[in-house]
Amino acid sequence: MRASSGIRTLGLDTMVRLQRGRRAPRTPLRLPVPDGMTAPLGCDAVAVPARLGPLVLPRLPRVGCVYADEAHWWWIVPSDSDYALEWPAPARYAAGAVLPDAPGLPRLIHRPDGTVPYTPPIPLYLALCRLTDTTPTWSRPVSA
Repeated sequence: MRASSGIRTLGLDTMVRLQRGRRAPRTPLRLPVPDGMTAPLGCDAVAVPARLGPLVLPRLPRVGCVYADEAHWWWIVPSDSDYALEWPAPARYAAGAVLPDAPGLPRLIHRPDGTVPYTPPIPLYLALCRLTDTTPTWSRPVSA
């Protein structure tokens, strides 16, 4: 900055650097695996609106780590649990358990016994299909 007659001005380099800083993307948040747990199959996550979370829980034979905030509940599933599956809307699949555009890290609301954080993906998928009135991928007609 230069001072001239008591007026401060910004140089072009400083203005460009400030503008770039305003557009810098936030570091994406990743759901952590709790201490003492291992994820030998990697971690992805399935997010559903918070209103559906309590409806999903009783439909699952086993519940892994579940995280929640005011808007969503996230279930930890093994990596590639989206292979050949179209998760029903409004569910969102998050590869790497990365939370896009999350304002903050959700809190852990369920931790299973044992050392693995996973909710089995097929029962979770079927519970979500049932709640959203969606036909599972493998039951849909094949188009010619």
